[in-house]
Amino acid sequence: MAEGEDQAQGAAGEAQQSPRLSILTQYVKDMSFENPKAPQGLQTAAQRPQIEIKVDAGARPIGEGQYEVALQLNIEAKSAEATVFLLELAYGGVFVLANIPDDSLQPLLLIECPRLLFPFARRIVADTTRDGGFPPLMIDPIDFVTLYRRKIQEAQSQAQAAEGDPNLGRA
Repeated sequence: MAEGEDQAQGAAGEAQQSPRLSILTQYVKDMSFENPKAPQGLQTAAQRPQIEIKVDAGARPIGEGQYEVALQLNIEAKSAEATVFLLELAYGGVFVLANIPDDSLQPLLLIECPRLLFPFARRIVADTTRDGGFPPLMIDPIDFVTLYRRKIQEAQSQAQAAEGDPNLGRA
């Protein structure tokens, strides 16, 4: 019986040490929709607007093993004449991470967590544009790995620029 208990405790210990990611909550942190040409702009069937989408993801610790991850979407639709609509969305989530190696923490927070939030933010964008009088904007899937790599490269470039310029950062 003691051998069986040791095996059970060993299995429980392994389960406690395995990496874990949980979502506590998700929410709209900030949202803005501007429809400057309404209602006249909605009545004319103009050509399809040019849509520019900017995406960013950030994370910050908020407690023991808890992190807030925010997905920022800035969308601007323009026609030849003017802005058709603007939409800004900050969609956040609180994640609990346990037993994550330090070298895996940042990629997990800036790649996997935004990937989990994205479908919900995408739905909010589609619903908001539809409710604004436009066809629902269905954002294509986002490559968060490329976004993460770009963010790392920018940080390295800024660090190198700061090292090269002794006056940079001085007031």
